[in-house]
Amino acid sequence: MKLLTFRGGIHPPSYKEKTKDCRIKRIPIPDFLYIYLSQHTGTPSSPIIEKGVEVKIGQKIATLGGKLSSALHSPVNGVYEGIVTHPHPLGGRKEAMKIRVLKEKDKPFEVTLREDVTSLSKEELIEIIKESGIVGMGGAAFPTYYKLQIPPGNKIKDLIINGVECEPFLTSDYRVMMEYSEEVIKGIDILRRIIEPENVWVAIEDNKLDAFRRLEDAASKFPWIKFALLKTKYPQGSEKQLISAITKREVPEGGLPFSVGAYVQNVGTVFAIYEAVYLGKPLFERVVTVTGSIRHPSNFLTPIGTPLEHLIEVAEGPIGEIAKVINGGPLMGITQATLKTCVTKGTTGILVQSERELKKMEPTPCIRCGACVLVCPMRLLPTELYKYIEKEKWDRVEDLGVLSCMECGSCSYVCPAKIPLTQEIKIAKNKLIKKESK
Repeated sequence: MKLLTFRGGIHPPSYKEKTKDCRIKRIPIPDFLYIYLSQHTGTPSSPIIEKGVEVKIGQKIATLGGKLSSALHSPVNGVYEGIVTHPHPLGGRKEAMKIRVLKEKDKPFEVTLREDVTSLSKEELIEIIKESGIVGMGGAAFPTYYKLQIPPGNKIKDLIINGVECEPFLTSDYRVMMEYSEEVIKGIDILRRIIEPENVWVAIEDNKLDAFRRLEDAASKFPWIKFALLKTKYPQGSEKQLISAITKREVPEGGLPFSVGAYVQNVGTVFAIYEAVYLGKPLFERVVTVTGSIRHPSNFLTPIGTPLEHLIEVAEGPIGEIAKVINGGPLMGITQATLKTCVTKGTTGILVQSERELKKMEPTPCIRCGACVLVCPMRLLPTELYKYIEKEKWDRVEDLGVLSCMECGSCSYVCPAKIPLTQEIKIAKNKLIKKESK
């Protein structure tokens, strides 16, 4: 099978061997959970329960706070202690629903098997997904019900299931594909019925051949599913790069995938859709890879709202002094200011790094080597952007397409002068966005 790929990109070490063979394990629940009202793209959720009430596992505790929002559900049996402000993974403190866990009442969620899924209409399926609080679980956390509402006049030609997981260290999607292959295929069938595409693709990189074959076997009764094997390269899992690699169509600057007849959904989200439709289970827990300088790297089934310090403790603690903890992978993840931040629906992994791994390297002047230009998947000129950012020539920075930058980190990774290009570009983007919003 021919390997597909896109222009640009980098080849960092994967470090996935630390957890790729670690089966998914349910963690012991902590004493308290903090469920953020804002853990998805859009308006924060709106609580629907009163302080002091007892909640059951899977119970809906917050509804949509606006047109683009998400419902929340309790991951445990516990007592709702009200709204608090709590350290958030994106920085600062944000409102969260604090739940005290009743460990004496700990028990698994009782599923409600739905016998005849095929009788459900497209609208009924979207409503189940909406009420189950499902968002994109690859990190973006965009509400899935909203993304499924394709604007009139836009026909989806290619539905692409993203099983790439190109960030180093992370293996949560890989384990879902290995352990729940038949469920993932059923989830894909639900999406196909809603979207009605011409083609359905499952996209996986060639460093996950066992997952590729596992899903191929599970799809033997679904001949309409096509498989695309991709060259292992970062950021292959980004929507635009994935669409380009498979369909050879380019999403225009500022455009969305449906504008070129494509729709991409992460494999973890597809599994959550299966659970919601077939089992009546809302999204209140997810698989999180805990890895790096940690004594027992693992893939944990983790309740939403679990503090990171609890996850690290369950993984038997760090090796040596912790220098840095990242929510997500090392290239697109977010450094955490405190271990009191909690798992959200978009948390793919927790990466612990020690002092020894963080070699401090001071930036030196640009040597005009062009390495950043060669790897940029958005075909930008990072070193030119950096030059005008330094001079605060914002009109020129915008003209050079800074807002198209997806902040994948490839330019910083290859820069021999160790210039923090991604960081500077990210700051510039925020300045321009604030300027335009005034």
